Amino acid sequence: MLFIDTLSRIVHIATAITLVGGSVFTLFVLLPSAKTLPEEAHKQLASAINGRWKRFIHGGIALFLISGFYNYFRAIPNHKGDGLYHGLLGAKMLMAFVIFFFASVLVGRSARFDAMRANKSKWISVVVFLAAAIVVISGFLKIRG
Repeated sequence: MLFIDTLSRIVHIATAITLVGGSVFTLFVLLPSAKTLPEEAHKQLASAINGRWKRFIHGGIALFLISGFYNYFRAIPNHKGDGLYHGLLGAKMLMAFVIFFFASVLVGRSARFDAMRANKSKWISVVVFLAAAIVVISGFLKIRG
């Protein structure tokens, strides 16, 4: 079990590093830089990036769900009756599902969410803020024991 527990944690953390890092890069480097491009070049770049980033988002969500639920079920017996732990973990999970929704919408094609995609920097800012909150909660829960 130690091997699977370790592997699951590594997958979870590596996925977080990849997706949160990509979102931070997009928010603070890519979007401001892309604004300086002519409209046609901007659209071409956005299309090329979106096609590749979508695979990372969808694959990352799957890896988060698999590793996260595995980690959750392994950790629960150690925190029986610990209300603070369960409350914070529940908040962390809810925020993760909100992030999954926004990330999926931002790489999606549904016309229903065109307005959100038109204001991409706002919604990526929300994703980055929530991801930072999750990192803070996770760090606290890990140190707290």
